[in-house]
Amino acid sequence: MEKLIALVTGANRGIGFEVTRQLANRGYIVFLGSRNLKNGQAAVRELNFSPEQVIALELDVTSGTSVENAKSEIQKKFNHLDVIINNAAIHYDDWETVTTVDLNIVHEALETNTYGAIRIINTMLSLLLQSKHGRIVNVSSGAGSLATMSPDTPAYNLSKVALNALTKMYAEKLRPNDILVNSVCPGWTFTDMGKGGRPISEGAASVVWAVTIHDRGPTGGFFRDGKAIDW
Repeated sequence: MEKLIALVTGANRGIGFEVTRQLANRGYIVFLGSRNLKNGQAAVRELNFSPEQVIALELDVTSGTSVENAKSEIQKKFNHLDVIINNAAIHYDDWETVTTVDLNIVHEALETNTYGAIRIINTMLSLLLQSKHGRIVNVSSGAGSLATMSPDTPAYNLSKVALNALTKMYAEKLRPNDILVNSVCPGWTFTDMGKGGRPISEGAASVVWAVTIHDRGPTGGFFRDGKAIDW
């Protein structure tokens, strides 16, 4: 059986790092995307899989050139891509509220957390269309739910609301191609950004669920631990 190929952005630490580990343990070949290649290479060494199983990839989602170069690196090894996991994210701005928000921080958050996902999907789409089991998983957050929206962390919240909207848009656009597109909230997780909550392995498992669902599984949904949550 041909191995499935996955790309994980922002994967040298935190949720992305653990998602990479869990997918590799399931037999996926994983491109570990990292803005800094040395950090990515160090993460690959720490994971300790074979160099053919987990591959460090220099990838800055805010740079169109970087994303195009990353696509070229993937194409040198494979003629397709089965999974895109948009995990890269910045600016959990818990020092701000909506009435005092710094618009520069909002712009930076959107550039990585939202526009970065667009760059990745649109650039990699020609590879993904060659897959028989295409998946796009946008790592979102309950902070992006309108149903539970708070006035705090405004830059982060806005970027995740917009990411959820992209999930719905891409799901409808790619439905005829049998590519499943979903948002996943990993929950409050003990990462550098989260600084508390449940183990990273549990949050990552929530993301991996959306990668490994059946080909006739849901698309255009918002999930945590395999269960739908409110938009």
